[in-house]
Amino acid sequence: MPSGVVKWYDLEKKFGFLTSDDGDDVFVHGTSVTSGQPLKPGQRVEFSVADGKRGLQALAVTVLDTPPSVAKAKRKPADDMAIIIEDVIKLLDGVGNNLRHGKYPNDAASAKIAAVLRAVASDLDVLTRP
Repeated sequence: MPSGVVKWYDLEKKFGFLTSDDGDDVFVHGTSVTSGQPLKPGQRVEFSVADGKRGLQALAVTVLDTPPSVAKAKRKPADDMAIIIEDVIKLLDGVGNNLRHGKYPNDAASAKIAAVLRAVASDLDVLTRP
């Protein structure tokens, strides 16, 4: 069974390309990933190949591992993250104070707060979790 690495993968569109160990680019669709987890650039994968309409297509993609050096290389510097965390604490403190007075944030503010929290969580959790 061929193996290779994830070259790139679009989470929204759920497709991307793998680079096989032979150097070939292979199209991959999200429905072909057996674990159901999104693929990340640099991950080692194992897959079977079919000849599709537009070239090679990966089937039954299994994630083998994520090299820590690839994931850690994308981390923001610790000093930058410290500032971001302090800003998030101030943001949540304001939300907490309003909640103590019985006031939830409006829908638009709630969506923005949730987006900030997801982004910070993503920056902190750079390694793939099983």
